[in-house]
Amino acid sequence: MDNLIDGKAVAAKTRGHVAEAVAALAITPTLAVVLVGDDPASQVYVRNKIKFTEETGMRSLEHRLPATATQADVVEVVKTLNADADVDGILVQLPLPDHIDSNAVIAEIDPAKDVDGLTDVSAGRLVLGQPGLRPCTPTGSVILAKTALGDLTGKHCVVLGRSILVGKPAALMFLEQNCTVTIAHSRTDNLPNVCRSADILVAAVGRPQMVQSDWIKAGACVIDIGINRVPSVKRPGKFRLVGDVDYKPARAVAGAITPVPGGVGPMTIACLLRNTVLAACDRRGIERPAVLNI
Repeated sequence: MDNLIDGKAVAAKTRGHVAEAVAALAITPTLAVVLVGDDPASQVYVRNKIKFTEETGMRSLEHRLPATATQADVVEVVKTLNADADVDGILVQLPLPDHIDSNAVIAEIDPAKDVDGLTDVSAGRLVLGQPGLRPCTPTGSVILAKTALGDLTGKHCVVLGRSILVGKPAALMFLEQNCTVTIAHSRTDNLPNVCRSADILVAAVGRPQMVQSDWIKAGACVIDIGINRVPSVKRPGKFRLVGDVDYKPARAVAGAITPVPGGVGPMTIACLLRNTVLAACDRRGIERPAVLNI
């Protein structure tokens, strides 16, 4: 069944567009990443971000702090990067150690350099429909849906999940694409029926394989944002990654579906790179490259 939305392939295409845009600019956009502690997943994620940043022709800066760093230490680094005119994007890798208030650190990022789209100003611009830097994972979700369906105008999009980081911004971004949007969550009455009404079902609830195949309308586009570690049946003591959708049965029903892993995940980094170029252009009054339009 050829209904798989290949996030790796679409991410590679997006990175190609980023590289094309960078090559056409008279400047070299710079992305600074702040990593606190030794979380293995964060280490891998940051390493990939640095790799792809440099592959697209941009400059990468890395600031590593020990897990014992104080909140003041992290904020000081952020403020230094805010003041550096050569830095276009600032990414503070989450999660931060428990003793650091992530929201307080994020609030210190200059909104013009907020390539993760997490500051209050970025969120406000999204709500108001003003130009700004949009959150990466929701942006990737929209691109994947458009890859599968083309123009999204008039489609009914159900976003399952209402988090500040993913669910709410995803709903607003699909609304920007002229979808009719419903936000559903774990306390929604008749949740399966609501999901079955969707032309585009975006699962972002953080519960492994919660969405069953009979929750999906035949032919619908399913964007699975969930990344959940569950015990492996075949390899005792090991774990495997699954999404919020019960993938195999769902794939038999859906018209198009993203896998986990290999779906939305690769798009998050690609959209971070895209945001870095957009930030570089916006900060300098340069017109945004058309190749990066969604």
